[in-house]
Amino acid sequence: MTGAAVADDNAPVRPTPADHRAPRPSCRSTPINTSPTVSRRRLLQLGAAGALNLATPGLVAARTVPGGDGKASGKSCIFILLCGGPSHLDTWDLKPNAPDEIRGPYKPAATAVPGMRISELHTKLPALANRFALIRSMTHPGNISNHFDAMHNALAGQHAAPADAPYLGSVLAKVRPSQKSVANYVWLIKCVGDPVFCAPNIGTGGSLGPTFAPLFVGTAESNPSTPGFKAPDSLLPAEAPARMLGRSRLQEELEYAAASRPGPDGWPGVYRRGFDLATAEGTRKAFDMEAEAPKVRDRYGRNPLGQNLLLARRLVESGVGFVTVNGWTGPAPGQKGGGPPSSSWDMHGGEMGMGNAFGNGSYGMGWCLPVLDAALSALLTDLDARGMLESTLVVVAGEFGRTPRINQNGGATPGRQHWPACYSAILAGGGVRGGAVYGESDKIGAAVKEKPVRPQDLSATIFHALGVPYESRVTRDGLSKPLSTGVPLLDLFG
Repeated sequence: MTGAAVADDNAPVRPTPADHRAPRPSCRSTPINTSPTVSRRRLLQLGAAGALNLATPGLVAARTVPGGDGKASGKSCIFILLCGGPSHLDTWDLKPNAPDEIRGPYKPAATAVPGMRISELHTKLPALANRFALIRSMTHPGNISNHFDAMHNALAGQHAAPADAPYLGSVLAKVRPSQKSVANYVWLIKCVGDPVFCAPNIGTGGSLGPTFAPLFVGTAESNPSTPGFKAPDSLLPAEAPARMLGRSRLQEELEYAAASRPGPDGWPGVYRRGFDLATAEGTRKAFDMEAEAPKVRDRYGRNPLGQNLLLARRLVESGVGFVTVNGWTGPAPGQKGGGPPSSSWDMHGGEMGMGNAFGNGSYGMGWCLPVLDAALSALLTDLDARGMLESTLVVVAGEFGRTPRINQNGGATPGRQHWPACYSAILAGGGVRGGAVYGESDKIGAAVKEKPVRPQDLSATIFHALGVPYESRVTRDGLSKPLSTGVPLLDLFG
C-alpha cells in the first residue's frame, strides 16, 4: 500500500449547494423558515438542544468530523483485552517437555489444524482452529513489566509510546469515521479499580482529544450479564418527541442559512447527526440483549465476558468500527469476589492473595480460560455464520505474559509473575489466514526465538486488516505522524 495523507479534523468545512439538493423526508405539516437569515435567538435555542448529546465523547462529533476520505472501510475490530496478562505457557504456547516448575499442570490439546496445540482447558476452540491464527512471539522491547506502562504501549500500538499517545480505537475513529452507527469507538466495561491496571488515556483520546475518546458501556454492577441492562443514558432522548421535532426544525433552518452564505460551518451536520442518533430507534437496538435467543446467550456464557462479546457482535453489526472488550470474567461460581473489572488474568497466586492460579477461583485458570473458550468460540462461530468474519478482525491479547518459572508460594497457591519478554496473542477474521502459527518462543517460553512481534507490529497488522494504510499520516499536536511505525505481519494474510 502507498502512504496517504489524512485530513486534519480541525480544518474548516465549507458546505456547498450540492450538500443540500436532496430534500429530506419529513412528517411536519408546518413549513420551515426559508430565510437565509437565522436570528441569534434561534441559534441559541438550537445550541441548547441538550437532547442531541453533542458533548458525549466518541458519540456524535466523531461521526461527523471529516477525516481520511470520510468513508468507512466496512471493516470493524473487536479487541479482547485480557487485562492482567494471561500466561502464554498455560493457554496457547504450552511447553510439555519443560521441567515441572515451568510447564504447569495442563496438557496440550490437538486442534483441527495439524501441529497446532493449545491448552486442554480449551474444549471448543480446538475445532475452530482453522478460523484463527496464533502469534507466539509477542514482546515488549525494554522489558516493560508493570501493568500501567505495558497497557499504555499495547493500546497505543507502539513501543515507548509518548504520554499523550492516543489508543488504536481513537486513531481509527479519526481516520475512518462511520456514518451509520451509534459510535465509532466503544469500550465494554471501563478498566477500573487499582490504577496500576488502567492505561492513562483510555478515556481522553490522548493528543487527539475527547472527541475521539470511546463511549464506555457497563460496570461491574450493571453490564449485559446483569438483569435490566439497557442502552447508556447518553443514547436516550432527554426530551419529549414533539420538542425533539421542534429542535429538528430549528436545525433545518440553520442548515439552510449555512448553505446560503460563504464561510466555514461544520456544525449543521453535527446537529443533524445528533438528532438522528437521539431519535432513531435503531441506535438503541444493539443494546437490547433480550432480543437474543436464550440459547445464543447461553452459548456465549452468562458472565460479563461472554455477554460483552455478544454485545460486541451486535455493535459491529450496527456499524461500530472498534470495540474494546475488557476480558474480565466476573466472579467464579460460589465466590462473591472476583476483583474489579480489570484484573482476572493477573494470576500471581497466593503471593497477591488471589488463590491458586491453576484452581477454579476467580483468579484461577480453571475458571477464566473455559469462560474465554466458550465466549470466543461463540463469537467466531456467529461472525462466520452471519458472513461477518471476513469484515471483522478479532484480536485477543493481554499487555504481557507470565514468567516461565512458577512461584509455588508454599505449594498450595502457586502463580506466575509478569513477563513482557515473550507472550502470545490470537487473531481471527479481517482477512487473517486461519490455522497459521506465527513466530516461536524458546523451549521454556522465556524469549522469542523467531519472528518477534512488537506492539507497533501488531498495530500495523490491525490497520492493514482494516484496510487503513498503516503508513498514512494523522495530524495531532501540529505534527504529522504515521499511524504506526511497525511492520504488518503479511504472512498471516492471503
